[in-house]
Amino acid sequence: MLTVTTVNVNGLRAAAKKGFVEWLAQTEADVVCLQEVRAEPHQLPDEVREPEGWHVVHAPAAAKGRAGVSVYSRREPDAVRIGFGSAEFDGSGRYAEIDLPGVTVASLYLPSGEVGTERQDEKERFMAEFLPYLTGLRARSAADGREALVCGDWNIAHTEADLKNWKANRKCAGFLPEERAWLSEVFEQYTDVVRTLHPGVEGPYSWWSYRGRAFDNDSGWRIDYLAATAGLAARALKARVERAASHAERWSDHAPVTAVFGA
Repeated sequence: MLTVTTVNVNGLRAAAKKGFVEWLAQTEADVVCLQEVRAEPHQLPDEVREPEGWHVVHAPAAAKGRAGVSVYSRREPDAVRIGFGSAEFDGSGRYAEIDLPGVTVASLYLPSGEVGTERQDEKERFMAEFLPYLTGLRARSAADGREALVCGDWNIAHTEADLKNWKANRKCAGFLPEERAWLSEVFEQYTDVVRTLHPGVEGPYSWWSYRGRAFDNDSGWRIDYLAATAGLAARALKARVERAASHAERWSDHAPVTAVFGA
């Protein structure tokens, strides 16, 4: 059995004060992938930087206070890799992966973008470089008899079922036709585990704006994905969004997304 959780923590130091530490202490996950950590390891409290019972990989961004991904695993990784061979993005705190027996698990924080700005250009450059890497990762994994699981905040809602107000967001970053088409290319090679286990339903959403009553009205986006190679996807037993019971109990604007895979 393998249980994997992914969550954008929206600043790990802040999340630690609002419930992340307690969540980590009770989770049954074998691997936890974090995004938007926004801290250097030395800035994190001990119980977050090196919690008992976990092996932790932190990949902060060179730009202070931005991005950053981490991977927590119960078992010590056989190998660790930061970045995906990109001169532009390997220091940006957006990708890290670990090798465990039979599977590579990665934490991804894809740029969010903003239409008509350099942020969108950056997102498009990242996507252009990252897709060939994903193709290569799948091929290498297959050649080695391994599986791969790329988890994280992909910052794209794939279909109309993946965000509540899709009509109003057709020209917005995160739901642009070209972004959705790119994600379709990803899902030709990898399986969207949550959607496969929850077909034909709206959501389940994993991000809600702090503005207005988005969370209370479940007016959210599904942008946090676990993308698995075919063999691992076939072993997926269940998946869920760990939505907080109330707005006040949230420790991030994202909720953890967890999948369980059989042996």
